[in-house]
Amino acid sequence: MTKRALISVSNKENIETFAKGLVDLGYEIISTGGTLKKIQQANIPVKAVEAVTDFPEILDGRVKTLHPFIHGALLADMENPSHKEQLKNHKIDPIEIVVVNLYPFKQTLAKEGVSEAEIIENIDIGGPTMLRAAAKNFKNITVVVDPSDYEQVLKGIEKNELTVEKRKELASKVFRHTANYDAMIAGYFTEDSGMTFPKTYTPTFERVQTLRYGENPHQEAAFYRDVKSSGMSLATAEQLHGKELSFNNIQDASAALEMIAEYNEPAAVAVKHMNPCGIGVSTNISSAFAKAYEADSTSIFGGIVTCNREIDVETAQQLSEIFLEIVIAPSFTDDALEILTKKKNIRLLKLPMDHTEKKSKRISTVKGGILLQDRDTGELTTDQLSYPTKRQPTEKELNDLFFAWKAVKHVKSNAIVLAKDKQTIGVGAGQMNRIGAANIAIEQAKQKAQGSVLASDAFFPMPDTVEAAAEAGITAIIQPGGSKRDQDSIDVCDKHGIAMVYTGMRHFKH
Repeated sequence: MTKRALISVSNKENIETFAKGLVDLGYEIISTGGTLKKIQQANIPVKAVEAVTDFPEILDGRVKTLHPFIHGALLADMENPSHKEQLKNHKIDPIEIVVVNLYPFKQTLAKEGVSEAEIIENIDIGGPTMLRAAAKNFKNITVVVDPSDYEQVLKGIEKNELTVEKRKELASKVFRHTANYDAMIAGYFTEDSGMTFPKTYTPTFERVQTLRYGENPHQEAAFYRDVKSSGMSLATAEQLHGKELSFNNIQDASAALEMIAEYNEPAAVAVKHMNPCGIGVSTNISSAFAKAYEADSTSIFGGIVTCNREIDVETAQQLSEIFLEIVIAPSFTDDALEILTKKKNIRLLKLPMDHTEKKSKRISTVKGGILLQDRDTGELTTDQLSYPTKRQPTEKELNDLFFAWKAVKHVKSNAIVLAKDKQTIGVGAGQMNRIGAANIAIEQAKQKAQGSVLASDAFFPMPDTVEAAAEAGITAIIQPGGSKRDQDSIDVCDKHGIAMVYTGMRHFKH
C-alpha cells in the first residue's frame, strides 16, 4: 500500500525541500491550493486533494479537505480491525503524515486598517480540523505543524525512529498551537462584542525565553509575552549589550516602563524591587537622570534605569559611573554605546517609548486561580481636583503635586512620595500603615523635605500623616480624600498653612 502524506500550509517555508524528502522516502503527496502550486512549481510529484475526494474545492476554498475520504483516513485506528475493514469497504486509503499550519489570523489582526471581512476570512476551519484529527490519532499518524520540525521528521522516518512517544510530542505541539489559535479568535470576538469579563477567560502567551531561574535559584521560570500586547512591551525590546535578562530583571524593567510612560517631558526612572527609588524630570535627559540618581544615590546601586529620550554621551558617562543592571531607552548614540558597552555586566535595551496602548487587563495569580482587572491607567486633570483647605497650592506646588501623584501610583501600598522641583526626594513603600510609609519618606528626604509636596496613594484614616508632614516642612499634599475623618486632616493643614488637594481617585498597588 502506498504511503501518503497530506500537506496544506500557510507558512510555506522550506516546504519544497520537505515534500521532496518525503517523495524520496516513498510517500505520495496530497495537497491543496497554494501549497499544491508551490510543490508543482518545484517539479515534485503531487496529487490534488480533489483527485482523492472526487469533489472540487468550493466556496472560494472554504471547503477543501472536509470530506470522509480525508477525515476517515485521518481518524482510523489502524489497530482496530473494524476501522480497517470500514476503510477497505469505502475505498479509503490511510494517511500516515499530516503537515498543516494555519491561516495567519494573528498577523491579519495586527494589520493597520484591517477590515472585519478580512479578519473573518483568515479564521482557518479545515486546517485545525485536520490537525486535531491527526493529533488525536498520533499512534498512527505523524502530524507536523512547525517547519522547524521538518528535518528531524525526515531523519526519523529514514532511520525508523519516529516512535509513538515522538509522535505524541508532535501531537502535543499541535494541540498547543490550535489552542493558541482559538484563544486569539475568542479574544477578538470577545473584545469586539464589548464583553469585559466573560464566563470563561482564555488568554494565550508565547514563550520569549527560558530563564536561568525564577525569583530564587531553586525556582524554574520562563518569560512569555501576551500575543495581543500593544504599545511598550519588554518582549519587543532589542537587547544591544549584556547577558540575558533574569526573572527579577524582567519584573523590575516592566515596572520601570510603566513608570516612565507617565511622563512626556525628558524623564529618568530608577527602580529597585519594582518600586521607584528615584524619578527625575527636566529639560534634558542628562539632568533628568541626575535628579533620579540624587533622589536616592544608595538604592540605585544595582538598579534599573529607564529614560524616555536618547542616551547621549553626557548621560552615558553618568550611567557608567555606577553599577546598574539594565538601562532602557528609545535609542543610544554611537558614542554613548561605546562608553556603556565597556561595562561587561550592564544590559542595554533599545525600546521605542510609545505611550499609546489599547486598554488592557492585568492578571494576578492566586492559588488555584487568577484575579483579572483593568490596568491602572487612570489619569488626573485639573478639573477633577477639589481643594478642601483654606490655602490652595501655588502653580509650582501644583506641578510638583502632579509629578508626585504620577510617581506614587507605581509605589507599593501603603505608599507616600515626597517631591520637589520634579524630583522624588523620599519614597515610603509597602508599609502596613500610612504613617509608617510617611515616616520612611520623610526620613529619606531629611532637610530636603522643607518646601516639598507629599502624595499619598490613598486617603488618611487619621491626621497623623499630615501632622508628620507639617513638622517636616511640607507645604502641599495630594491625596484621594474620602475618609470619615477627612476634617481632622483638613484642620491640621489649615493650622499649618498646608494646601491639600483631593483627587477623588485611589492608586492602591498590592
